[in-house]
Amino acid sequence: MKIKQFTTELDKIFSIKQAEDFDNVGLLCGNPEREVSGVLVCHDALENVVDEAITKKCNVIVTFHPIIFSGLKSITGKNYVEKAILKAIENKIAIYAIHTAFDNDYFGVNYRICNELGLKNQHILMPKSDNLLQLVVYVPAEFSEKVKNALFEAGAGNIGFYDECSFTVKGNGTFRPMEGSNPFSGTQNVRQNADEVMISVIFEKFKKNRILSAMKLAHPYEEVAYQIYSLENENQYVGLGRYGELENEMEEKDFLKLVKEKFDLEVIRHSEFLNKKIKKVAVLGGSGASGISAAKASGCDAYLTGDVKYHDFFQSENKILICDIGHFESEQFVTEQIVEILSEKFPTFAFLKSTEKTNPVNYFF
Repeated sequence: MKIKQFTTELDKIFSIKQAEDFDNVGLLCGNPEREVSGVLVCHDALENVVDEAITKKCNVIVTFHPIIFSGLKSITGKNYVEKAILKAIENKIAIYAIHTAFDNDYFGVNYRICNELGLKNQHILMPKSDNLLQLVVYVPAEFSEKVKNALFEAGAGNIGFYDECSFTVKGNGTFRPMEGSNPFSGTQNVRQNADEVMISVIFEKFKKNRILSAMKLAHPYEEVAYQIYSLENENQYVGLGRYGELENEMEEKDFLKLVKEKFDLEVIRHSEFLNKKIKKVAVLGGSGASGISAAKASGCDAYLTGDVKYHDFFQSENKILICDIGHFESEQFVTEQIVEILSEKFPTFAFLKSTEKTNPVNYFF
């Protein structure tokens, strides 16, 4: 399998186009035409991880965090980023990042965090908005199934855990073929009446070009009549963060002890205790102070994330227990998750989990 074929499948598995706009995901470096000799999965593609890939004869590194993020204008090895990239290029190793594509995934980073805590009735904390489109297309009645099947195969009509969702209305359409046209039916300069069906489906924005191409290919008309509408609906299955409920409510200190145990933590930074029981919990792996307001709005008793700054803790406002468990610590299961997902999708291929340390934070007690 060539690297370009492998990364095409990765793009689909991790819905790479649903990453945040600021992010740098996908194939960061490497020749797409090379054959894949081995894949190493890691949290950060640092120089020591590239060395590990060389030793283990892996020419593809799948990393959670992108090693190239922004502002890179030259690669001379003057810092840790350039050293890693330079060594990867010199040793013909490709690097592919997934980052916020996996943060936004329904079964991604935050799904695992919630499961580690045993949370029930889980929901996306900050669903993506401005993400859904609706397509309405008019089709001759006898071609409606053909067009619907083409739309479904292209990814239209997926709503949560349902697919092939559509709505159909029968009606009568009119058209008049003008000079220069090559009509599927009818005569030039004569208005035609046709039994048609209006098909309506919804889909995520990133699928737009693929879906329109499939629709036009399956449609018999020379000129396809269709409309696309932007929806204000939130996508309840794509977005950052997650929240759910503990099976039994807990005292605040007991909850923090549970978190320390599940995440193997030495320390948790947190806002003041509120002397209230913890039942509803929100989480956001990585740097997640931006989710505090959403956690409060969702009525959560506690919020787990990383990289909470001094002033961020004031946002508790005696309503929620804010817990900073560490950036890496909140994402510590990511590499294992990616290996599990890839092993399931490519059952005949071996994926190696990096054993190199990439967390730069240490504690002294």
